[in-house]
Amino acid sequence: MEITGEIQDIIYKNETNSYTIAEFDTQEGLTTVVGYLPFVNIGDNLKLIGKFVEHKEYGTQFKIDTFEKIMPQTMVALERYLANGNIRGIGQAIAKRIIKKFGEETIFIIQHEPKRLAEVNGISENRALEIAEEFIQNWEVWKIVGFLEKFGIGAEFAKKVYDLLGINAIQEMEANPYILIDIAKGVDFKQIDKMAIDLGIAYDYETRIISGIKYGLIRSTYNGHACVIKENLLEYVSQLLGVEIQKIEDSIITLKVKEEIIIEEREKQEYVYLATFYHTEEEIAFRIHKLQKSKNSKKIEHIQKELKKVETSTSIQLSDKQKEAIKLINENNVAIITGGPGTGKTTIIKSIIDIYESKGKKVVLCAPTGRAAKRITETTGKESSTLHRLLEIGKIEEDSLYKNTANYEGVPIDADIIIVDEMSMVDMFLMNYLLKCIYQGTKLILVGDEDQLSSVGPGSVLKDLIHSEQIATIHLDKIFRQAAKSKIILNAHKVNQGENFLKKEEEQEVEELKEDFFFIKELNQEKILQEVISLCTGRLKNYGDYDFFQNIQVLTPTKKGKLGTKELNKALQEKLNPNKDDLPEKVSMGAIYRMGDRVMQIKNNYDIYWEKEVAGKKEIGSGVFNGEIGTITNIDEVEKQVEIQFDDEKIAWYEFSELDQIEHSYAITIHKSQRK
Repeated sequence: MEITGEIQDIIYKNETNSYTIAEFDTQEGLTTVVGYLPFVNIGDNLKLIGKFVEHKEYGTQFKIDTFEKIMPQTMVALERYLANGNIRGIGQAIAKRIIKKFGEETIFIIQHEPKRLAEVNGISENRALEIAEEFIQNWEVWKIVGFLEKFGIGAEFAKKVYDLLGINAIQEMEANPYILIDIAKGVDFKQIDKMAIDLGIAYDYETRIISGIKYGLIRSTYNGHACVIKENLLEYVSQLLGVEIQKIEDSIITLKVKEEIIIEEREKQEYVYLATFYHTEEEIAFRIHKLQKSKNSKKIEHIQKELKKVETSTSIQLSDKQKEAIKLINENNVAIITGGPGTGKTTIIKSIIDIYESKGKKVVLCAPTGRAAKRITETTGKESSTLHRLLEIGKIEEDSLYKNTANYEGVPIDADIIIVDEMSMVDMFLMNYLLKCIYQGTKLILVGDEDQLSSVGPGSVLKDLIHSEQIATIHLDKIFRQAAKSKIILNAHKVNQGENFLKKEEEQEVEELKEDFFFIKELNQEKILQEVISLCTGRLKNYGDYDFFQNIQVLTPTKKGKLGTKELNKALQEKLNPNKDDLPEKVSMGAIYRMGDRVMQIKNNYDIYWEKEVAGKKEIGSGVFNGEIGTITNIDEVEKQVEIQFDDEKIAWYEFSELDQIEHSYAITIHKSQRK
């Protein structure tokens, strides 16, 4: 059944999946409609397809199967549509003036003679063109929403599809639905494939097979791989598409001829790369080699004498390995310092800063994440920056950085020496971007632990550079005395060496051993959950006066299951931050957010505005980055905003619609912890 009308009121809307209950005004009168209505506002005119059903409690309702947005049918409805917030800068007063001026010609004027909107008091010619552009864009996006909806593909992709394909988006998708794979990162191939089959594309159509190959390669990059073994790719695509291996082989040849993929043979195996990934690896190698071979213009003479000076000024006795590392850095333009926790990497960084700055050299210190940059600042006393800020990457979308690295020339870094800490977190694209921004003759020092988790993005840059044996590298393996008193550090090294944790007799051999590591063996999931809750809600506070919100972080390997982040966060929130005083809450993405909740930013947002007090002065800026942790300090139902104070004291405001960028951080994954 089909009904047409206008949304009069939205009774309920789930912001996670857009399930909506609304009052719908038709010619027959008001009726309650229920179903999935993404991007629908009060005042929108819709054509709904579905059926009337009887709800036990609420009576007759219209259950929506599909919907389509239509132009308002009356002047009153059009005025409401223009004034309902769909177009920035048009409120009730301006909407009324537009309708009064142009009447039934309003839509024609907006679409075909937009400059005439400037005839309305309060609208400039520039604003008139902006209004028309936004009106048309909204309408085209809505058409795309409707088209994607028919095939079960989320409306969240509609704006991106429009931005990249323009007003011919639907025609292009009908001709080749697989184009969506290149546009929308993370889209489900099976949905796209079903759309294509429904539109009549044959199973063995070459475009379908090529898209399956590219999808297989893209999927592998989500797991950090830059390439895949050809044999594994053939098997995966064959299972995905249900086609013969030979047809896939033929399509691989087509992609190779078009230079969209590169096949490289090494160690009697064929590896298949997306061309962008191969050329990025190639460019990293070229730029590092070039930097390495350039004149060592920052070399300091009489380095032995400088080492003695720094030992005297800092009252630190450098080990032979640490001195060797500093000499290695002095003799090479590119050097790697690697070693596990407690092996003296930070002392080397501090010594390098002291030696080179005493000679008038400019040292720039950076790290991949905000938390890592803050930590190295605290341990060295030297201001540090994230790589994103240092390189002024700005508003580049992360997936576009992967696709178009070659197009970014970067902003040259004014430095004699660049030290990158926590290098294991740096992926291949960020590394390539960094190298593009380094002047020849600048020293590049890469510091990190190759045994840590690899980068979230594709590539194992630090590990691969070390294993290439082409870069001057020093391996630190001695645990310093102070660090050797920590059970955490001693056990970390044992794990890396494939050994069990310290035994009691081994612990007794270490003087003044810190009790900072406990292993609680438990195999039952429910009991483990209760152990975690018990530790977080009292036991650790009693043991060392550790407050959960100041000193404790729960890590887990997974998001799913009873011991995954989702369930742990729910359980810990219930115990640590229940809503006792009926304070405002906000539900988003299946989670309940409350004042006092610990939350984490889960994607880079370069635009979000923030303020903070620094030495009594207000500092303002923009940008909150993946892995930053903070606390919800206010939920404003009137302004529809959530206020978050982050650990570096900046305060940011999130619209309710932006809450998909955060998640609870009572418990976080081990992998996500490296983004801290």
